[in-house]
Amino acid sequence: MLASITLRRPSDAEEVARFILQSHAEARVFAFTGDLGAGKTTLIKALCVVLGVADQTSSPSFAIVNEYRTGSGDPLYHFDLYRLKAEEELDGIGFDEYLDSGHYCFIEWPELAEAHLPPDALQVRITVAANGVRTIELKRNVASSE
Repeated sequence: MLASITLRRPSDAEEVARFILQSHAEARVFAFTGDLGAGKTTLIKALCVVLGVADQTSSPSFAIVNEYRTGSGDPLYHFDLYRLKAEEELDGIGFDEYLDSGHYCFIEWPELAEAHLPPDALQVRITVAANGVRTIELKRNVASSE
């Protein structure tokens, strides 16, 4: 594991997002796992704010992927793969081309796409304690060595 971060309040999400981006400046593909309601979308929204996205951000539950522009004008892709049933559906949305673009790709529910994730993808696992405090664990894709 590269890091374990405690998120006590949703209002601290931007501070956590800034830390993640600064400590993993080379990362472009981020795979977010956690139970429903764990805070994956909240953390991705905070990452978008830190990256200067001016657009309203939301989970792309029905569109599968939303595209935003960072403050520097670069595209940023936010995926929600929850509704996909088969790995072949990734081809239909051009998933690998997004990953190969060199732009930020934030992926919720990445389990179906694990074989497609690059070795340097950053795994972001969010767990929620009974008191609502989130623990965010960061590690490299299992295909690579930490």
